Amino acid sequence: MAGKMLIAGAGVADITPADSQYLFGYPHVERYSIGIHDPLLSSALYLSDGRTSLLFSANDIIFIGKATAARVRSRIEAATGIPAANILISATHTHSGPSTVDYISLCDDPTVPKVDRCYLQRFEDGIVAAAVEAYRRRQPAELGLAIADATGVGTNRRNPVGTSDPQAPVLVVRAVPSTKPIACMVVCAMHPTVLREDSRVVSSDFPGMARRFLQEHLLGADCPVLHHTGPAGNQSPRHVVRDNTLAEARRLGELFGRAVAAAIGQIAFMSSCALEARQTFIDLPRRVFPSVADAERKLRAAADRLEWLRRAAAPRQEVRGAEVDWFGAEETLRLARLATAGELEAVYQACLPAEIQALKIGPWTYVAWPGEIFVEHALAVKAKAKDTFVISLANGELQGYIVTEAAAAEGGYEASNAIFAPEAGRLLVETTLRLIGQPTDT
Repeated sequence: MAGKMLIAGAGVADITPADSQYLFGYPHVERYSIGIHDPLLSSALYLSDGRTSLLFSANDIIFIGKATAARVRSRIEAATGIPAANILISATHTHSGPSTVDYISLCDDPTVPKVDRCYLQRFEDGIVAAAVEAYRRRQPAELGLAIADATGVGTNRRNPVGTSDPQAPVLVVRAVPSTKPIACMVVCAMHPTVLREDSRVVSSDFPGMARRFLQEHLLGADCPVLHHTGPAGNQSPRHVVRDNTLAEARRLGELFGRAVAAAIGQIAFMSSCALEARQTFIDLPRRVFPSVADAERKLRAAADRLEWLRRAAAPRQEVRGAEVDWFGAEETLRLARLATAGELEAVYQACLPAEIQALKIGPWTYVAWPGEIFVEHALAVKAKAKDTFVISLANGELQGYIVTEAAAAEGGYEASNAIFAPEAGRLLVETTLRLIGQPTDT
């Protein structure tokens, strides 16, 4: 059913830290920022068809905690009237910004501090400010969508020819009748981890570089660009980067920006469409952890393999893979000890129930999942539901990855750094399909 005339608005708030902050994302490094390369932003898009209002918020940060999502949604609803259930809050997952969640598997890493509550307040205030600005700037609008090809931005990080999803939906909203761009919203299933442990500047990584490219060459400096990260638990730039520098982040960002620009040129716009929001909550099956003794053996084996590869001068991508597997083995040992001591229950209670959200814009549906999810699970949804796009790291986090059963059997980094069983992915897929009215195999 066609909706009434579309109303839209967009807003941006600067969430860059005002002081030196620990840059979260890599263990064993006292990585405090010494400068700012590019600002971290909270970018918001408001849409209304006259009956239903939606709000999308994309944030240059590593995680959105479930408690943070609840607080900012409540504040936005109070300020604008947009129902909290119709508000999607996501993280780009940059590893060059402050910590916003205390991560249980790093709880005894002496280099990783607790969340800075002053910054967390600044961050949450920024999300609310951008959302309120988007609502206040609402005006008649039209929108359209096309699919960009993000090939070249990254690959499957465990196997460069493994499963990936280079399709990146690009939604553009523009004013009526001026056709001036109001906002651009993209979803890219790729870890923004061009920058590594040796980088000590605040940065949004390649998504921010893509945003700058689009604003400078196509959209205008005042057009917000919302970047959501799709399920990218096993996706990264590892096998395509030439090095881990700001220049390389800019190269990949501009590559992605050009792909988005090409898609924008294909968009057919419409000024009327129906909006809808759905939401459900599910429990997730918990991981069965190995014994502490078995976890210790796995850690020794991972350390031995890493040392052997280093001595053999193996390719840097292979060494990096072994290094993160060693990180994962360390994290499994921590989790096994915590599980044995009965100290994981509070963590599960903070994560659960997991939220699944579906926001429909005309013929297109955006699904939001919390946590870091393997791309295979999103592809399973897309195979059943046409014009459906999954956003991860949204409305909460899961203290680790949701992997496939094959990855769990392999036992690499992602499966090691998980507190939920691999069956959780299938449950997310099946529940999502039921939520959006699509058939499942069960």
